[in-house]
Amino acid sequence: MTKVLVIEDEMQTRNIFMKCLAFEGFCPIAAESGAIGMKLAQLHLPDLIICDIMMPDRDGYDVLSAIRSHQSTAAIPFIFLTAKATMSDLRQGMEMGADDYLTKPCSVEQLLTAIATRLERQAQLQASFSRTSCSQTSSTDKPELGIFPDCPRLSQVFVFIEANYHQPMSLSDVANAVGYSPAYLTNLAQELTGYPIKRWVTERRMFQARQLLRETDQSVRQIAEDIGYPDVGYFTRKFRQLHGEPPQSWRNAVRLCSA
Repeated sequence: MTKVLVIEDEMQTRNIFMKCLAFEGFCPIAAESGAIGMKLAQLHLPDLIICDIMMPDRDGYDVLSAIRSHQSTAAIPFIFLTAKATMSDLRQGMEMGADDYLTKPCSVEQLLTAIATRLERQAQLQASFSRTSCSQTSSTDKPELGIFPDCPRLSQVFVFIEANYHQPMSLSDVANAVGYSPAYLTNLAQELTGYPIKRWVTERRMFQARQLLRETDQSVRQIAEDIGYPDVGYFTRKFRQLHGEPPQSWRNAVRLCSA
């Protein structure tokens, strides 16, 4: 049964949500304060969290920060509930990693739609992770291993990059796929790995480029297109920047050394 943690200090709103969720077949968990909500999140590891922003002890921003800072809860979908939704409030929450907003009072339909949307996205990410894991297990050379750092809070990001590095990809594409804002994801990646997301996309692409240059006779243009660079000139410049020489020269040198 899907567990939904509701962190709301207003008893009437909290009770309405609890009854609605129970009626729809969810397992609702109630917390009347931010501090209690943080403890229950660690204890129950819910599938989704709904949290009011304005609370007397620990506000919603404190709760979100705590949720995102723990490995066990970092990836839990998080929906803010607020009676005031100014642009600055929205921006602050999304930059911290909130997945969605509901404005009080909200209808039952709005609540259930928001929950369904976030759970569906989470299921898609988990399915993508499972497919990539199976691919890694069945592969003999496992090209993706050793490229990405061991960083649980970014595991879904790396899964998405692994599955899509061969096509054009922007920071917004990655952020949308994992439910973060671009600004929050940028700060998180920089903080945890020392590099921006774009660097990890490039690292994965260049690993594949080197493998194709070594093991195939594909042209540089074909390789560029295969790894997500429709502009072969840009690929060549990027490869030279990172490896000190253009792709074909690198290929010739590697093959000469192997001969």
